[in-house]
Amino acid sequence: MKISDITARVIGDKRRWRAYKARTKRLPENYRIAVDALERYLMFFGAADGDSAATMFEDLADLFERAAADGTAIREIVGEDPVDFVEAFIQNYTKGGWIIRERDRLTNGIKRAEEAAGEALS
Repeated sequence: MKISDITARVIGDKRRWRAYKARTKRLPENYRIAVDALERYLMFFGAADGDSAATMFEDLADLFERAAADGTAIREIVGEDPVDFVEAFIQNYTKGGWIIRERDRLTNGIKRAEEAAGEALS
C-alpha cells in the first residue's frame, strides 16, 4: 500500500485536506490553536474512512469560522470538557464502528460491575 493510499484513508482527498488547512490557517490565532488541538485528537480517534474524515474536518472548519465571525468564545463551542465535545463531534461521523461498540462495552461493563457490587447507579 502506498503512502498516498494511507493518507487518503486518514484525511481523505488531498485537495479537500489542503482547502481545510487553508481555511483554518485564516482563523484568528486563538481559534486556530483550538482547531489544531481538536484536529490532533481527531487524527487519532476520528472517523475511520477518508471521506468521513474530510467531511468531519470541513465541518470543524465551518464551526470555527462561524464562531470567529460571530465572536463566540471557544468555551461556548467546546464547553467545560473539550474531550466530551470532541467525542460527541466524532459520533456524528462514525457509522457504528468498533470505537462506538467498545465504548458501549466499557460503559455496560462498569454498570454490571456496580450492580454486582450492589453499588447505587448514578
